[in-house]
Amino acid sequence: MRKRLFAAMSLLLLALGVMAEGRAKYVFYFIGDGMGVNQVNAAETYLGAVQGRIGIEPLCFPSFPYSAMVNTQSATNGVTDSSAGGTALACGKKTKNGVEGMLKDQATPITSIAQWAHNGGAAVGVTTSVSIDHATPAAFYSHVPDRNMYYEIGTQLPASGFDFFGGSDFLKPDNPKGGDDLYKQAQDAGYTIARGYKDYQKKCKKADRMVLFQSEAASKNNRSSIPYAIDRGKDDLTLADITRAAIHFLTKKQDSKDGFFLMVEGGKIDWACHANDLAFIPEVIDMDDAVRVAYEFYQQHPDETLIVVTADHETGGLGLGRGPYELNLGNVRHQKMSIEKLGQELHKLHEKHGDKYNWDLVKTFLTENMGFWKDVKVTDDQTKRLERSFNNIMEGKGKDTKTLYQKDDELAGTVKRVMSESSLVGWVSGGHSNGYVPVFAIGAGAEEFHGRMDNTQIAPLMAKAAGWKSE
Repeated sequence: MRKRLFAAMSLLLLALGVMAEGRAKYVFYFIGDGMGVNQVNAAETYLGAVQGRIGIEPLCFPSFPYSAMVNTQSATNGVTDSSAGGTALACGKKTKNGVEGMLKDQATPITSIAQWAHNGGAAVGVTTSVSIDHATPAAFYSHVPDRNMYYEIGTQLPASGFDFFGGSDFLKPDNPKGGDDLYKQAQDAGYTIARGYKDYQKKCKKADRMVLFQSEAASKNNRSSIPYAIDRGKDDLTLADITRAAIHFLTKKQDSKDGFFLMVEGGKIDWACHANDLAFIPEVIDMDDAVRVAYEFYQQHPDETLIVVTADHETGGLGLGRGPYELNLGNVRHQKMSIEKLGQELHKLHEKHGDKYNWDLVKTFLTENMGFWKDVKVTDDQTKRLERSFNNIMEGKGKDTKTLYQKDDELAGTVKRVMSESSLVGWVSGGHSNGYVPVFAIGAGAEEFHGRMDNTQIAPLMAKAAGWKSE
């Protein structure tokens, strides 16, 4: 079905008015955090492998008719972080790593395309799959010298006056001085807070401004993000849900607003790549599902809509192929959970069985949840490494592996390395790289996105297409 859909899409692009004349009234800005060229290629190659063939199965956004390669270095570093990368994408200016919405002097505030759209009379939405005060979304509405100032960032959300926000939650909602928390501050500024998509549907009609978060139960478990796509339950909020709600709400504002601007971040592509976890592939596909929600809107308004999809940087130094000239990304379909969740489930298994917890139980668990020894080839040496990691933990000698967003025990760390090795995928590090990232575009003004670009060029070109003054 996916193949037929996007083959048809490719044939109909010109008929749908790819080079649409006139102003982009509806502007979508998708940012896949950590999504380099190889992350996109891996997702499409995986989908081809699932069909039992060599080659790609096209996703929606890489099939857009215009594309370019983007440089990502910050004002101070050859390798950017997400705050400097997000600021460049949002504001069209370079800054120092760690800074949000300010120049590298960490004192001079700069405005984002979200503000330009707001000033131009458009409705504005800022959304993400992680916390709404995280580096990338924060670059669109806040001005702080340090990305870790989560509470201070959160206070600037209601002050922005933007119409719609969506994400997992606030990371640090409590007022350190003992006053009103961020929820109360947002409500006092006229924002209605919805918890989950169904709650949004109940509250949206009477809301003037909206903040959509995941359920309180989900936030109690992990407020920093919505669950990985690979771990998600049927009641969990999705990035496609957030995108759909945002489009609905911003469209509802048409009586008083002139079009809209919507930023959507797929934040956990980066998190999985920091962990060198192949769960990043379902994350790319998950963001594509959100893009397809916007693409459906584009099909209804092809002459007035611009969709741009890009990334702030690449994460992990991902290499597709190691050793033999082969690639086994089809292995990923046998991975049933993220490595983060796998570590948690192994601890639960230990607690359940107590003194009877042994290597045979763990081996069965890995067969069921990673496909090891059954669908995923595991060598004798890799088996020995896995068992040795298990024994080290049981003997109290296990060495944890800490990455930016999670800590894996020695066994979970070995599992993810074996999975990458068996899939013939290589990683340079657990950090960012200076690899090119792609930009893909369709709609009014999309023809401006071609060749090689700097990340500071993207927002001003989008604003030009929409007729907003970049300031």
